Amino acid sequence: MKVSTRGRYALRVMVDLAEHWEGTLIPMKDIAARQHISLKYIERILPPLTRAGLIKGVHGKGGGYQLTREPEEYTALEILELTEGDIAPVACLKKNAPLCEREDICRTKKFWTGMHNVLLEYFGSVTLRDMMEEPEHIDNLTGKKSLC
Repeated sequence: MKVSTRGRYALRVMVDLAEHWEGTLIPMKDIAARQHISLKYIERILPPLTRAGLIKGVHGKGGGYQLTREPEEYTALEILELTEGDIAPVACLKKNAPLCEREDICRTKKFWTGMHNVLLEYFGSVTLRDMMEEPEHIDNLTGKKSLC
């Protein structure tokens, strides 16, 4: 499974909102600057998060975005499923997938099912709070902080 830029950036935006969550609205330009993500890209990420109720947005002067719940109430799974869609590693494991014609003889389905279960369990166990507490990474070549 490969997580797209949209999924990676959505996680970064949500962690940023969690780290700066003090009951105030966070301007989109501040998130973009801290996360080194273009405003244009952030404008595409925030609406689905808002429609799903993960964040609240207010437009206009003094507007911005904020979480609608405590950081520990959000999981990576919830955010990635919203931004990536189904995270199944193979088509036959996707939700509402048609029955595979090879299901009875498939030698690899158990492997893919195991991998999928591990992903679901891990992504479902990591919260925004957990990601807030991870140390920043330093790029050994440049000495700069890395934000994935």
